[in-house]
Amino acid sequence: MNADQLPPVAPEVTATLVETLSPRLRKRLDAAVTKLGARPAHRDGDTVTIQVDDESELRLHAPGGVVARVEDITCGCLLAPACVHRAAAACAAPTADRATEPAEQPAPETPEPVGATEPDAAPQETASDAQRTAADALWAAGAAVLEAGVDGAGAVTQSALLRAAHTARLRRLPRAAAAALSVVTLLRAARTGDPSYRTADLVTALAELLGTARRVGTASGAELAAVSGRARRPYSPDGSLRLYGLFTEPVVTDSGHGGARTWVAGGDGRLFTVGDVAPGGAGRALGVADRAVRLGDGALTHRELGRAGLAVSGATVSSDGRLGAGKGVKAVTARGAAWTEPPLAALWEAPPAEQAARALRAVSRYAEPDGGGSDLLFLDVELLGAVREPGGACLLARCAGGVPVRLTVADDDPALPHRDNLALLAAAPGTRLRIIGRLLPAPHPRLTLLACSHPTGEGTVDLGLDRLRRADLPDPTAPVHLAPAQPAGPGAASPLYLLERRVEQTVPAGRAALGLLGDVTAEARRIRRGGLPTAADLLTALCAAAGRRERDLFGRLLPADTDGFAAHWLAAARYTAAVSEALCSAAWNPADAAPTGDAPAGDGPAAVPPPARAQAV
Repeated sequence: MNADQLPPVAPEVTATLVETLSPRLRKRLDAAVTKLGARPAHRDGDTVTIQVDDESELRLHAPGGVVARVEDITCGCLLAPACVHRAAAACAAPTADRATEPAEQPAPETPEPVGATEPDAAPQETASDAQRTAADALWAAGAAVLEAGVDGAGAVTQSALLRAAHTARLRRLPRAAAAALSVVTLLRAARTGDPSYRTADLVTALAELLGTARRVGTASGAELAAVSGRARRPYSPDGSLRLYGLFTEPVVTDSGHGGARTWVAGGDGRLFTVGDVAPGGAGRALGVADRAVRLGDGALTHRELGRAGLAVSGATVSSDGRLGAGKGVKAVTARGAAWTEPPLAALWEAPPAEQAARALRAVSRYAEPDGGGSDLLFLDVELLGAVREPGGACLLARCAGGVPVRLTVADDDPALPHRDNLALLAAAPGTRLRIIGRLLPAPHPRLTLLACSHPTGEGTVDLGLDRLRRADLPDPTAPVHLAPAQPAGPGAASPLYLLERRVEQTVPAGRAALGLLGDVTAEARRIRRGGLPTAADLLTALCAAAGRRERDLFGRLLPADTDGFAAHWLAAARYTAAVSEALCSAAWNPADAAPTGDAPAGDGPAAVPPPARAQAV
């Protein structure tokens, strides 16, 4: 049985089933989840049946696609309903988040004013007692994950997170609740050996959970609204818009969803998106590109809209630029514009460093929700050829100011033409192109390449949908060209990785493993010599907190201070993220050696440029 065969289960259902188990059965729960995963299952309409053994069946009934009640999971064994099988099935199934709006879905039929989707959500100056209690429960559950690590965070630990997430959702804290659900999803991926799992993703999710939970008790006014988040993305009226197509990209998610997203620009340079994403994977992504866009009465497909235009009246727009498709929205086809014509040409006029700073704010790991902004960069580049990296080859290009930029594929799925197109472009050094890419935070300038002007100069290429041919290159017989070695970026020599790896080691191994490292004085000294005294102090404090265990008057070990360790870990995680983003920003300004402001006291000159140090703190 694959977990994808099971319907999503509401968090409160999983938490309730685990909480009702006896202590003896809770100890057997993780083994039961593994054993149940090896049993056959089949779907019949809204019901999934799992053959527990030769005589017993387990049924998950999901009307509407989600198991929403405890009674919807039934078992035919002799111990039911107090058996471990029902809880094991809930823990093995994906977690449903019914309150969050699905990605890339159109707006409600009747656009609602901002905040109307959250009844009784009057502005609050400070958090209520119930919200503080819910936030404390989230903090405790997140700290327990850090204490145990991935290996020790089994179904019981996950159910505590799910219960805390459900309570937070009821207390109108959807941002923290969503972070908790992300942690549970990543924990399950890590424990099942999912190849798409990355420890860095779980670090980010845990830091978001702990940071948001900690801020609920101290935030007020607008900050509290940002920390609380929104259960649904509101769409607000935006009048009439004249839109010009830019490009279309395929969307393939780890959850098995697929579709297309088309980017358009308004006459004032604002960027908007029209999307269609649903379960289906890469096959659906390629098919949706040739379907009509769900916006008004227009008959354009996504591919066509990426090169044409629209005149929209009664438009509704979300805070992140998604166009709504309610009944009041009217749209008709209009003339598009080439990338070299106004108003689109203005997108390429901004300096690369300025565009990178704006995109970095949008892709920041801990950016505030509804912050707006786009992570796209619009650059004029000269191709230099392929460059080898540990993870494979990428394309090296030079943009304005002589900044070398590494261009990588947006998706490695073999059904999509990203990698083939990048390999062909690597065989055309010296070619000048106008490109659109998505910023990847790294110590050197790096983008995922999404679209470019055609090498022949005629039209544009959606690199995730259109396939280039050798005949499209200036010299079709040219082999792939290897670019010369490039100087390292300003963050290449930074010793920040010494702190980053300790932060990441905590997640899979837990607090105890970090406490066994012993003396880290040498590492702290190296970090301090590199100009990062704050990082050195954080490393020392983190390892000291991990190894600290107090004893009572009789010499017995007292329970570890999980709250104190979680606070030290959170400070280190947020610091490394801030400095990494500062190094990324500095990489786009290699010639900028003068500080933009006074450096913090105690930070000496070294690997981190002065502007990066100021921004990091």
